[in-house]
Amino acid sequence: MDFDVLNLTTMHLLLHYLQQLQHLVDDQHVRSCSKQPFILVRILFTMSIIPTIVLVILYANEKNAKSTHARNDICLSPYCIKAANYLIDSIDQSVEPCEDFYQFSCGSWLKNTKIPNDADEQNSFQILDKQLQENIVNLLSTASTNNTAEPQSVTNARTLYRSCIDEMKIETDGVDAILSLINTNFDGWPILQGSSWNSSAFNLTNLLLKLRQYSYNIIYLIGSLTDENNSSATSIYVGQASLGLLQRQYYENETNITIAYRQFVSNLARALTNDTSMIDQDVKEIFDFDKNISKYHWTVAEQRARNNETVRTTVGNMSRILNTTFDFKNYLYRAYQFGNVTLNDMDTVALHEIDFLKQVSTLIDKTSPRILQNYILWYFMMDQAALMPKNIRTIKEKFERTIRGTSAEQPRTAQCSSFVNTAMGFAVSKLYIKKYFDENARNQSLEMIENIRNSFIDILDKSTWMDNTSKVKAIEKVKGIEQHIGYPDYLGSENNTKLENDYAAYVFDTSYIHNNWKIQVIQSIENFQLLRKPVLRKQWETVPPTIINAFYDSSKNQIVFPAGILQMPFFDKNAPKYLNYGGIGMVIGHEITHGFDDNGRQFDKDGNRIPWWTGETIEKFNNRKQCIIDQYKNFSVPQVDMKSNGDQTQGEDIADNGGLKASFYAYQNWAKNNANIDKKLPGLTNYSAEQLFFINFAHVWCVKMTDSAAFNQILTGVHSLGEFRVTGPTSNFDEFDRAFGCKSGQGNSRVEKCVVW
Repeated sequence: MDFDVLNLTTMHLLLHYLQQLQHLVDDQHVRSCSKQPFILVRILFTMSIIPTIVLVILYANEKNAKSTHARNDICLSPYCIKAANYLIDSIDQSVEPCEDFYQFSCGSWLKNTKIPNDADEQNSFQILDKQLQENIVNLLSTASTNNTAEPQSVTNARTLYRSCIDEMKIETDGVDAILSLINTNFDGWPILQGSSWNSSAFNLTNLLLKLRQYSYNIIYLIGSLTDENNSSATSIYVGQASLGLLQRQYYENETNITIAYRQFVSNLARALTNDTSMIDQDVKEIFDFDKNISKYHWTVAEQRARNNETVRTTVGNMSRILNTTFDFKNYLYRAYQFGNVTLNDMDTVALHEIDFLKQVSTLIDKTSPRILQNYILWYFMMDQAALMPKNIRTIKEKFERTIRGTSAEQPRTAQCSSFVNTAMGFAVSKLYIKKYFDENARNQSLEMIENIRNSFIDILDKSTWMDNTSKVKAIEKVKGIEQHIGYPDYLGSENNTKLENDYAAYVFDTSYIHNNWKIQVIQSIENFQLLRKPVLRKQWETVPPTIINAFYDSSKNQIVFPAGILQMPFFDKNAPKYLNYGGIGMVIGHEITHGFDDNGRQFDKDGNRIPWWTGETIEKFNNRKQCIIDQYKNFSVPQVDMKSNGDQTQGEDIADNGGLKASFYAYQNWAKNNANIDKKLPGLTNYSAEQLFFINFAHVWCVKMTDSAAFNQILTGVHSLGEFRVTGPTSNFDEFDRAFGCKSGQGNSRVEKCVVW
């Protein structure tokens, strides 16, 4: 028998028995005393089996040593066994890696993986997110066990969670609160009142203002954001709000989604009223108005391509530029007053999607008060449905199943853990990092960031298409990137002052829907008040550590790697470095490269959108990025008979290509300085460390999606599908060709490689 096969088989057994032993020990805390003698016998039996397995492994090693002079280059640590396990379960060795590296790396995983009924896709991110949700449920459900009083913000987070999972109270409370709110505060939802609704009191500005107080941007989006031209200040953002169906393309043809959307409106209205006399007509008019707005709505790709059409002006000058009957100046003044912020005519405003603002304002002038009131309240109610009793939530869930391709609802505990994490993520993280985060991850990640930063600097320095002036400034920008790893320092401190201050207003009762409204009002006020607060450039981003993602902020020239993503398969302190560099290393490189993608390259080292490259370098960059765009536009998705949208995904595609290279070169440099430290994985000894780097990189992006999810991502997503996040970068990388012995022109090796970085 081949050594690797025997070794891996026995390691599987050992790992299985170790896990069983751990489960048995854990069970001691929950089983009755009468069963403990029986459990003890099982534990002793399991322990007696382990030496036998170890002997088998040792025998296999000894037998192999006689013929191969001993294999001391194999990692047999528990982590390496786990890693070998998930990679072997993922690889399809019947596929030639040089022909289709994604199928080679993910083929077996794709064949054996099922999408959970309550999800529209399955991948590494989803698996980690599910575990994160379970961890948060555990943290919020279990009271503090030590004698130290926990922060009030954490206690309030637990209260919020309990109000969410208390479905009995949600049922008892019914819909009286929401109906009272829309009738008293918003002058009613006409579709529920039939012909009795009175339009005489209708005032569009007042209605939009009242809903903005609950953080709802309807038709027009307004708020405070870092000033793109002056990253040390905050300015006002004005632009288009989102559509009911998110993107214009959804409205262009009648599909099961548009039918389900109208049915959602109708079913929700019928569940809330006995007067159904005008529901059918109102549903049609709501949808038609939504569809008419969508004609002027910019897609994600258009927003990216037309960013230079944004006009930076002042509050006082805004009306002259827009020239609409809707008084945007008055709207802003009154909206910010809700946050106790008094605007002045010299405050800076960035006007986005100006033709949308003009065209839709003209459309509104031609639309009846009833249609406007119905549409605006529908936008509010389609979101509020999730906060209501089960019969209402089921109506929303039915629509969600159509648009996502799911067949079940997430467990209530999972929904509530996500809700609390979104609302009070830093309070949740206070608990999470103490129980689940390994501090070693911060130190090792910091070292990797520096190595990959230096690798990217080397890429810049060796670029032949940048002129020296632009190159020097680009290198300065890379050196100036600030990193945040794991969590902000104050969360690890015993001093909870900042945490308590940040969540001082987050005090809740037992009403889930009222707690939601309170959060929405608080966040609305917080956003308005940002306008007068100093920009803290070195402060951790607004996203909490309890998230499976990573970020680059162009206005701060900052990269963030939350605690949630620093785990297998992205990272582990005990993993061979080729796995870490292929996992989190590529993510680090990806985020650094975002500073030099089609959008990030427009911001200088201080986060200001100003010209800082020469015209010649910009022209050459655009030519190189066009190669990436064209390559990705030609990727086909037979599952939904569509092609990838390279214009829309170009920023992420550039980051994927640059990130893979930066991380790989950094690993090469590390390996040169640390020879013979990284050992091979059992069962995978035929693959070199560099090959395993690429294999783990690809495994991270293995994904299985419902048809609806694939369709939605192509239509609305800024990331390419997982398959292309593997195929694209590897096919453009000559080091991949070298590592696997690929010849130019093979399926996974482009002849004319697209290279930006």
